[in-house]
Amino acid sequence: MPRFSILIPSRLEGPGPGALFLENAVASIRAQRLAAPPQILVGIDAGVTAPTGLEERLGVTFVNSGGHSQAAALNAAAARIEGDHVALLEDDDEWNPDFLTLGLKALAELNFISSTQLEVLPSGDVVRVNDFPTPSSWVMHRAVWDRVGGFDTSYRWHMDNDWLGRLGRTQVRRAHLAEMTAPADLNAARSVRPLLADVLAEGRPSVTLLRHASPWPLVIRMAHPGSGIQRILQNPELAAQSRQEQEALKRAYGCMPH
Repeated sequence: MPRFSILIPSRLEGPGPGALFLENAVASIRAQRLAAPPQILVGIDAGVTAPTGLEERLGVTFVNSGGHSQAAALNAAAARIEGDHVALLEDDDEWNPDFLTLGLKALAELNFISSTQLEVLPSGDVVRVNDFPTPSSWVMHRAVWDRVGGFDTSYRWHMDNDWLGRLGRTQVRRAHLAEMTAPADLNAARSVRPLLADVLAEGRPSVTLLRHASPWPLVIRMAHPGSGIQRILQNPELAAQSRQEQEALKRAYGCMPH
C-alpha cells in the first residue's frame, strides 16, 4: 500500500495570536482521501522548539534543521522520508481534499506533478489564479526526490526554480494540473495565462497539461504580508537579491526554470 511522506517548512507563525498556519495545512492533509495515513514531517529552524503537545496533537514529526531558511528546513525534513511518494506543502497553504488522489493517479504514468494554485487572502477573498509550479503543488515518486536531491541553500528566494532546473536535467515525465476551464494548450495559454504558457514552454524536459474536473485549482495559496513574494515587492534590497538569483539561474540553465 503506497504511503506519502509530506514535507512542510514552518516558522510556527500564524494569522493572529494563538493560531498557526500549520494547523490549517495539516487539517487539509488529513482531509485527503488516502489509503494509508501519511507521514507528515515539519522542518523548523535550528534552535526552535515547537509548542508543548503540538506534535502529538497534530500527529506530525518536527525536525530541526541546521540553519535558518526554508531550504534548510525542507532538507532536514526530507532526511526522514519513509514513504513511497513525496509531496511538499508550505505551512500557510492548503490542499483541496482531492489533490493527492489525483496526484497519485497521475503518478501511475508520470514521475512528477505540479499544479496551478488559487491565491486567497487571509479573509478568504480570491486574489487570482497562479500557474507557477510552487513547491506546495509538487507530488512525486520518492525516487525522483532521491535523484534530484535536496534544495540548494545558497538560494534564498528561488530555491524552487533551481530545484526545477535540476529536475529537468533528469528527463523525468512530468505534468501540470489545472482547472477544467484553463486554456487547453500552449497556444491558447500564451495570451490569457502567460505563467501557464511559461510552465508548458520552459518546463524541462517537457510538461504535459492535465485538466481536472473541478472549476477551481486544487491548491490554495495564502497571499499575506509576510510571504516571500510580498517581502520582495516591498523591499528594494530583497528585490535586488532576487534579481541576482534569477540571473544566476539563467546562466546555469539557459532560462528561468519552471
